[in-house]
Amino acid sequence: MAATSPSAAVPSASAANHRTLNLALATAASVVGFWAWNSVATLGAFYTQNLQLNAAATGILVAMPVFVGSLGRIAVGALTDKYGGRAMFSFVLLAAIVPILLVAVGGSVRSFALVLAAGLLLGVAGTVFAVGIPFVSAWYEPSRRGFATGVFGAGMGGTALAAFLNPRLVAWIGYFPTHLLIAAVLAVMAALVWFLMKESPGWSRSNAPVLPKLLDAAKTPVTWKMCFLYAVVFGGFVSFATYLPTYLRDVYSFDPSAAGARTAGFALAAVLARPVGGVLADRFGPKPVVVVSLVGVAVLAWVVNLQPDGDVPAGLTFVAMAAALGLGTGGVFAWVGVLAPAGKVGSISGVVSAAGGLGGYFPPLIMGATYDAATRSYSIGLMLLVVTAVAALLFTVFVVHGRARATVAPA
Repeated sequence: MAATSPSAAVPSASAANHRTLNLALATAASVVGFWAWNSVATLGAFYTQNLQLNAAATGILVAMPVFVGSLGRIAVGALTDKYGGRAMFSFVLLAAIVPILLVAVGGSVRSFALVLAAGLLLGVAGTVFAVGIPFVSAWYEPSRRGFATGVFGAGMGGTALAAFLNPRLVAWIGYFPTHLLIAAVLAVMAALVWFLMKESPGWSRSNAPVLPKLLDAAKTPVTWKMCFLYAVVFGGFVSFATYLPTYLRDVYSFDPSAAGARTAGFALAAVLARPVGGVLADRFGPKPVVVVSLVGVAVLAWVVNLQPDGDVPAGLTFVAMAAALGLGTGGVFAWVGVLAPAGKVGSISGVVSAAGGLGGYFPPLIMGATYDAATRSYSIGLMLLVVTAVAALLFTVFVVHGRARATVAPA
C-alpha cells in the first residue's frame, strides 16, 4: 500500500461515497473465504466417523488449512501492496475452488491422505484477511481505521456460517453437493469483487520486490510485538472455532448439528465484538482494549477448564470467551493501523495476520494430543491458554508502547 495521509485516505466526495460499498464487498469476500477455510474443521465429526480417526489425527486434519492459510498471508499481504485488493481478492477466492472440490472428492472416497492434502491447499482461502486489511485501510483516514478494520474483521463470521450450515447441508443435500455449493459461492463472490470493487484513490501500486518488503517488515519492531499479541487473541479464536465442535462432542456429548450451532454462536459473538474493539480503540486507544481482552481470556479459559454444567452456564462462558477474543482482535489490528509506518501496512499486516493464524494452528494439535479420554478432559491445553494469556497481558502492560489513539497518520 502506498503512503497515505488523512487527506489522501479520502481525497474526494466520490471516494467517500464509494468506500462503504468497497468495505461491504471486502467484508463479504472475507465471509466467503472464512467459510471455505473452515469447511474441514466444521465437519470434524464427519471425518472422525467416516475416516475412523482418533483425536490426534482429527486435530491434524482440522488444523492443516490453518497452517497454510497463516503462512500464505505473509506473501499475500505484500502482494496486495503491489497488485491491489481487487486483484488479490479475486485470486484468493478463485484459487480456493480447486481445493474445495478436492476435499469433496477425498471425503467421498474416504481418503484421509487426499483430504489432508486438499486441506493444505485450502489454506489459500485463509489468506483473504491479509488482502482486506491494507485494502480497507487505504479507504479510511487513520482516525477511523479501527472502525474499518473492525468491520472488515467481522468477515471472520464466515466461521459461524460454516459451523452452522455445513453439518446441516451435509444432512440435507449430502457431503459432495455441500462442497459444490461452497465452490459456486466462491466463484460468484470472485465475480462480484472483480466487477464492482475499486481501489482507493489514495492507493498506488508498489513495485518494490516482495522479499525485501517482507524483510523490511520483519525488521520493524512493531511487527513482532503485534505478532505475539495477535497470535494470542486471533489464534485463540481460530483454535476455538476449529476445534470447538470436537470439544463439545467429547466433553458435552453433543451431536454434530448441535455442536455446530453452538460453535456458530461462539463465532458470531467474536464477530460482533471485533468491530466494537476497533471502535473502542479509536476512542480510548488500543492498549486498554487489548488489556481488557487478555484479562477476560485468562479468566474465562480457567472457567472453561472447570467444565461448567448446563447449557446456560457453559454457553455464557463460551460466548464471553468469544467476545473477549473478538475485542482483542479488533484492538490489536487498530494498533497495527496506528503504529505501522506508511507504505508498510500490507506487508506488516500480512506478517501479523500470519502470526495470528499460526497461533490458531498449534492449539488443536495440543488439544488432540493431551485429551484425557478417561476423564473427558482437555485440562492441559486450557491451562496452557491461561498461562499464555497472562504472559501476553504482562507483555502488553510493560513492553508495548505507542500512540494512544489513531489521530495522526502513521509516519
